[in-house]
Amino acid sequence: MTDSNPGARLAGVLLLSSLVAMVAAVALVVPSGLTLNPSEPGAALAAVRANVGLHLAELAFDVLGWLALTAAGLVVAAGGRGQSLAGGLLAAAGLAGLLHDAGNLALTQLESADAAGAVLLTAKWMVNLAGLLWVAATVAAAAGVPMPVWLRRAGVFAVVSGLVSVALPWTTGAGGPSVALEQLGYVLHAPIMVWYGVLGWRWLRGG
Repeated sequence: MTDSNPGARLAGVLLLSSLVAMVAAVALVVPSGLTLNPSEPGAALAAVRANVGLHLAELAFDVLGWLALTAAGLVVAAGGRGQSLAGGLLAAAGLAGLLHDAGNLALTQLESADAAGAVLLTAKWMVNLAGLLWVAATVAAAAGVPMPVWLRRAGVFAVVSGLVSVALPWTTGAGGPSVALEQLGYVLHAPIMVWYGVLGWRWLRGG
């Protein structure tokens, strides 16, 4: 994938769309208390019931974000041999993110706190898998996609930050991370999101 590739502009639009949609989702989740911690399934169910409309709106933005990321990965993968791995990993991250959203959507239909706890825990680990695949895609992109040296170096920082974010849930056991730790994970994963936003902006302008 290069700036002159016909698919670069499309990939840029999709990456930027993904970033905007995911930021919108986070902006709804964090202040409203809808982070849905699996260690407190009863409270999570109560929060969803009290804010069904907001929960569905956040999920809609998140689904759009993961869909755009999946599509961007497929476009990147089609851009040439050097980008196939990066694109494939990016698309896989998007699919894992969609499975995470499917779990959170199921909460609107559940009544049992025990069932909600199992669904939430699965959803949290699915988004952790998405984060791990996103980190791997960033490594592959920084190594195989043509870009300026400064952006490649920024990718290294984004990867380190993303790895710390992915590692956080493993320090908390089966109960999952606390709300504060989960929000820290969002912050630590932000450099990868911004890095792809910058990459997408470059492709959009160059395309």
